[in-house]
Amino acid sequence: MVNAMSVDVEDYYQVSAFAGSVDRSRWDGFPSRVGANTRRILDLFAKADVKATFFTLGCVAKRDPGLVRAIADAGHEVASHGWEHHRVGQQTPAEFRADVTRTRLLLEDQSGQAVTGYRAASFSIDRSTWWAFDELAEAGYHYSSSIHPIRHDHYGVPDAPRFPFTPSESGHDDRPGLTEIPVGTIDLRGRRLSCAGGGFFRLLPYRWSSYAIGKVNRVERQPVTFYFHPWEIDPGQPRISPVPLRSRIRHYTNLSVMEAKLKRLLADFKWDRIDRVYGEHLSRTGTTP
Repeated sequence: MVNAMSVDVEDYYQVSAFAGSVDRSRWDGFPSRVGANTRRILDLFAKADVKATFFTLGCVAKRDPGLVRAIADAGHEVASHGWEHHRVGQQTPAEFRADVTRTRLLLEDQSGQAVTGYRAASFSIDRSTWWAFDELAEAGYHYSSSIHPIRHDHYGVPDAPRFPFTPSESGHDDRPGLTEIPVGTIDLRGRRLSCAGGGFFRLLPYRWSSYAIGKVNRVERQPVTFYFHPWEIDPGQPRISPVPLRSRIRHYTNLSVMEAKLKRLLADFKWDRIDRVYGEHLSRTGTTP
């Protein structure tokens, strides 16, 4: 079973958990570390012979034009994370479509490849913003990986399907609907738990992720979509203050062990880009380029 590896390319000060502490107008004043951290990840993947999907912020690509080209040249999929990490509900449908269109065009120009995938900031597509799927299809995207089908205080659609589904059948006759590819979960005694990566992977023991991913692969015969961020392998990042206690614990705990856990994960399971892992599904639903 080949699982889907993905990276959300954003800097340490751009995370939603720090939105109340770091105003966007101050972003350019912070030392950027996302370029160096992402290039470390490229080296890590190269040594493990792993290809992945990089959901990249447009503002990061604009600030470091060579980064997207380096990702593409290494054989990875370049995908969109929106322009400036706005949660979907913070935008009107028109603003959202303009945002994701602008980001796609820049990433395509820099990478030289079609950009067909999108991931919402902080998995912020939910039932109240379901309209985003139609806007993504209209903007030229073929798939999204924006749903974390669990219950969480910041995101989640706990009643959404756990595996790829078509959330919208609308659109023009010559443009198919969008495919949603949720990140990984396991159903344990009727309770959905995450095995998708990010803070769950960093904070919990490695054996949990290994068990859960392995069980989804063996028992349900399904791949798991995994994600993490470049700042998660950077224990030397500047500390943001003041930050709420819960956000501080979630963000900074176990940064020093994340890279070693990732190396183990890359060795223990097989990984590839999202567009290739789910290529057969996307082809059946008519959402491949």
